[in-house]
Amino acid sequence: MPTALDDKLVIAISSRALFNLDESHQVFEEQGIDSYCQYQIEREDVFLEPGVAFPLVRKLLALNQGRLDRPRVEVILLSRNSADTGLRVFNSIQHHGLEVTRAAFTSGESPYRYVSAFGAHLFLSADPGDVKKALKAGVAAATIVRSKVEQFIYPEQLRIAFDGDAVLFSDDAERVFKEQGLAAFQTSEKISARQPLSDGPFHNFLTALQRIQQEYPPEKSPIRTALVTARGAPAHERVIRTLRAWNIRIDEALFLGGLDKGDFLKAFGADIFFDDQQKHCDSASQHVATGHVPHGIANQS
Repeated sequence: MPTALDDKLVIAISSRALFNLDESHQVFEEQGIDSYCQYQIEREDVFLEPGVAFPLVRKLLALNQGRLDRPRVEVILLSRNSADTGLRVFNSIQHHGLEVTRAAFTSGESPYRYVSAFGAHLFLSADPGDVKKALKAGVAAATIVRSKVEQFIYPEQLRIAFDGDAVLFSDDAERVFKEQGLAAFQTSEKISARQPLSDGPFHNFLTALQRIQQEYPPEKSPIRTALVTARGAPAHERVIRTLRAWNIRIDEALFLGGLDKGDFLKAFGADIFFDDQQKHCDSASQHVATGHVPHGIANQS
């Protein structure tokens, strides 16, 4: 068994993002921890239904097909359950045929501290507090939003879409927009067009995806990425030059100039979309699985 995950794309996910635990979570909220423990143990052979991020995880693990000697993706379960109550989760993982073998159960404590220990490139959770802590620790993280996940348009290809500012890039430019308005933002971006934007929280995750993409010809890649941004011309140039400076290939780039993002994400067929602004997440979640990234000026009260 390998002793390190250095060469893999590592995804950490909470049990509530992977499975639908609404009913048991309601027991916890209304009746307390003892009733919750009893509820889970009594139902440990009742398999959980897939949650919002389940289809994404299945597609991620499908990247390992035909590569048993060198799997490219590792999915790790991080859960506030105890090992005792978490048995139901592991039984459900096995029932659904997910190749997930590593986990951390923390008995009510936040599991975010194990995100970095596992070397995760991405952490998905239903708990905004855990997500914020992971982001603060320098790991790409998102809160899974209750979403209407439609049937996959591209069942054989993993499709991931990203917002730009405060997600792939820093929020420096977005701060200008929020504090000084659209005209000042456009002027600033024109002046800085040849100055690459600083890294955002999802830069390393995108880079890890890129490493897998580079193993395939572009037309046969099992992964397709998209940038879906509210920017429009003339603010497009700095984004394009930044990706060029990073040596990152984005397969599709949508500069929407403030248009609603939901229909475009549906057209792209995103398996998940990451955005820092709640209004864009609300639009996206009507069509695709969505992760809110509570980072940057848009999330400061």
